[in-house]
Amino acid sequence: MTTPLRLGIAGLGTVGAGVVKIVRQKADLLRERTGRPIEIVAVSARNRDTDRGVSLSDYAWEDDPVALARRDDVDVFVELMGGADGPAKAATEAALDSGTDVVTANKAMLAHHGQALAERAEAHDAILRFEAAVAGGIPVIKALTEGLAGNEITRVMGVMNGTCNYILTRMEGAGLTYQEAFDEADALGYLEADPELDVGGIDAGHKLALLSSIAFGTQVAFDAVELEGIGRVTIDDIRQAADMDFKIKLLGVCRMTGRGLEQRMAPCLVPASSPLGQLDGGTNMVVIEGDQVGQIVMRGAGAGEGPTASAVMGDVMDLARGFRVSTFGQSAGSLVAATPARTATPASFYLRMALADRPGALAKVATALGEAGISIDRMRQYGHSSDAAPVLIVTHKTTRGALDQAIEAMRATGVVRGEPVALRIERV
Repeated sequence: MTTPLRLGIAGLGTVGAGVVKIVRQKADLLRERTGRPIEIVAVSARNRDTDRGVSLSDYAWEDDPVALARRDDVDVFVELMGGADGPAKAATEAALDSGTDVVTANKAMLAHHGQALAERAEAHDAILRFEAAVAGGIPVIKALTEGLAGNEITRVMGVMNGTCNYILTRMEGAGLTYQEAFDEADALGYLEADPELDVGGIDAGHKLALLSSIAFGTQVAFDAVELEGIGRVTIDDIRQAADMDFKIKLLGVCRMTGRGLEQRMAPCLVPASSPLGQLDGGTNMVVIEGDQVGQIVMRGAGAGEGPTASAVMGDVMDLARGFRVSTFGQSAGSLVAATPARTATPASFYLRMALADRPGALAKVATALGEAGISIDRMRQYGHSSDAAPVLIVTHKTTRGALDQAIEAMRATGVVRGEPVALRIERV
């Protein structure tokens, strides 16, 4: 096939400019690998005059991304604007309604509207692909929908937000407080405009919901993801974890159980010697476990111009080759509405609290744990102050529900100062 594949790109920020650079600078390579030229015919962005480090003079300009999506000379609409709703959603819908294929990096839009958009794509014989929406340059979507399609997936987990991993790594490596590491990440431009999307686990939760859908054949259910950010993790937690040969990571885990689909994104302790424990800086890692293949570990840059543009182009080149696969790896109509299940898989937990400095306080805590059926693996007291005694407890395997019951009973005793911090210990 020698007919060019014609792109319309909406959104010319870091990633959009990166895609333009690849198409311009690697035209021969793209043609050799797909068997046809790949060309940009039109673009759209909020500001026409911004210096993006690459010439746009060869392309038609559309002020309205919806108009770009509806152009007759666009074969693939590349949506890189971002945002769950607004222009990104409107333009994507317009493209699909026109039978135009869509490639997007927009995890928020897909996490909230993925099922409806997948159904829309199929209704108009269009393809919607989103490799760049999850884990940057790591081809995890392709792995799940293609390479591992013959497996029954048993668990997917990973570190999917580089900013959080950077903050936790800096706290450990440089002995910084959470706020100091947060401010450093902010100064380096790592944080979203709304930092809570990063440190609150929302960005990573969007990605986990998309992986869950593909892995377990379910409709995207971001609202069912249990979310907990890293804001309560202290330098003391980092140090105590290190003393036990663990690292703290914002870890996403999803699995299908007899009760339903478990999805959680929360700070966890992982063995320091594990692949996840050795993951430093802004790097991402996804671990996939299948009944036939065992465990697959994929590691790479989770964001940035080059890695994300690379993922966008992977989808574009599949379309250029004529490879067409359903949005979530199977027809939208076959995706089931999963029953959400709170994580009940037993695990050990790390529990930190401050107790009133008075006789019997620790005994009351131990009693609350015992009455909830939780046994203590180890316990230590450290950094004693004049009015409070910080205490660290590691439990034997239990459920989060039982632990929450114990924590509620502890509060009722009146000996707990502040809010206890409970972190799951995930064996990987």
